[in-house]
Amino acid sequence: MELRDYLRILRAHWWVIILATLAGLAIAFGWTLLQPKIYQADVTGIVQMKTGGTSVGEETVAQNLALSKVTSYIQYGTSRAVAQRTIDKLGLKTTPESLVGRISVTNPAETPIIKVTASSSDPEGARDLATAWLSEMVAQIKEVETTTKTVETTDADGNTVETVQTVEPLLNLVPIDSAILPDSPSSPNVRLALLIGGLLGLALGVGYALLKHQLDRRVRSAEVVERETGVAVVGAVPANRGFEGDSRIIPVGVSRSEERDKHVTEGRSTAEALRELRTNLQFMDVDNPPRIIVVTSPVPGDGKSTIAANLAVTVALSGQKVVLIDGDLRRPMISTIFNLPTGGGLSDVLAGRAVIGDVLHTWSGASNLQIVTAGRTPPNPSEVLGSERMNQLIHWFAENSLVIIDAPPLLAVTDATILANRADGALVVTSVGSTTYELLEKALGTLKRANARAMGIILNRIPKRGVDSAYYGYRGYYNQDDPRYSKARKRAGEKRSRREQIEV
Repeated sequence: MELRDYLRILRAHWWVIILATLAGLAIAFGWTLLQPKIYQADVTGIVQMKTGGTSVGEETVAQNLALSKVTSYIQYGTSRAVAQRTIDKLGLKTTPESLVGRISVTNPAETPIIKVTASSSDPEGARDLATAWLSEMVAQIKEVETTTKTVETTDADGNTVETVQTVEPLLNLVPIDSAILPDSPSSPNVRLALLIGGLLGLALGVGYALLKHQLDRRVRSAEVVERETGVAVVGAVPANRGFEGDSRIIPVGVSRSEERDKHVTEGRSTAEALRELRTNLQFMDVDNPPRIIVVTSPVPGDGKSTIAANLAVTVALSGQKVVLIDGDLRRPMISTIFNLPTGGGLSDVLAGRAVIGDVLHTWSGASNLQIVTAGRTPPNPSEVLGSERMNQLIHWFAENSLVIIDAPPLLAVTDATILANRADGALVVTSVGSTTYELLEKALGTLKRANARAMGIILNRIPKRGVDSAYYGYRGYYNQDDPRYSKARKRAGEKRSRREQIEV
């Protein structure tokens, strides 16, 4: 997939991504509320000689000696002895082991600095603990490293007297500053928790969107349909909210004042799509154009009867003679769509109960469109449609007219495959966002096994707004029929006029 495909997927599931991100933020914030607040205070000290050197060489020796002692002083800082001294000084009710766990003693690299960081549940406790700990470290180091030695001297009488002398360590740990009262807790870190929670929620949302797209096998893209099936998409018909109830014919011969009606407005974009389908059919085989076309679908509800009826109207409006036959003898819809009587029809002609002239209707919108309704439902529709009389009838019509047959769904019954075998080919109507690729491939396989030609696939009910509309260009072109587009265009014209007046 290209970058725009990923962006389209994210746009299609934007609400899930936002909800997941908000959920991650909410969980992270709730977690911070449940965590105990920890305050930290720090204090620093420096390891140095009691008396500085008087020359550069002595200063260098003192510095190196201080650096060599830092590691051992850190060990003092994490000892239970210092912890016990601190407990005694502050009067704490805890154990040395527990108190050591609240202390961190570190040394910045290549420096004689020692930093003590103390943690507590309140800011005063953290400050006092850090200050007391460094103080007791100094005392512990001094106590351990201070030594005594016996010195023999001679008194005035010539007697030898032993004197005990205390030898203090050459290096001392000297506090640099005192701990400062912390003004905010160091843990939990609300900002960091919200950042992690938001990122995790965002990742989960994006992952869900990609997984949903990968598992979604519903037809949405013409490119994917052609790649999956190997059959060309010859038409893409947008969703038409004006097709409600029995009113499913595109408006013909309406005035400008009537174009504000929803049915008329929606019908204009549908008519444009059907004209494109008509053009594709005309150039499908220039030397041998199809004369008998079966319109079917994989399953019921894909809108194949509406497409067949409006395709017949569109071709007839171009001046070509068209015969529309309702070949769905089980659930006929053509008579309902054109508001024709439901008496005699195709089944009566094939059964010999009527002649074709008695059941042939001329549409009031175009005299070159003739319609044959289904008639009464026979007990054996497949045998009737597969009869030789049916074959002779459709080829007799095809001598002077384009024959369009509305056939039952391919996967429901065998009627459509029988008709497609006698015709020049079949147009398979699929409903975008409803029909799955598995059903479409199974329907095309049914046609192939019957030695019938799949002339092309028609994508029906394509959204004119939203993410899926970008696949077919309806957002930018067909939406010009939308009244809101006209209002926006009018406002843009008014702004342009005002600018021109100002410039003048």
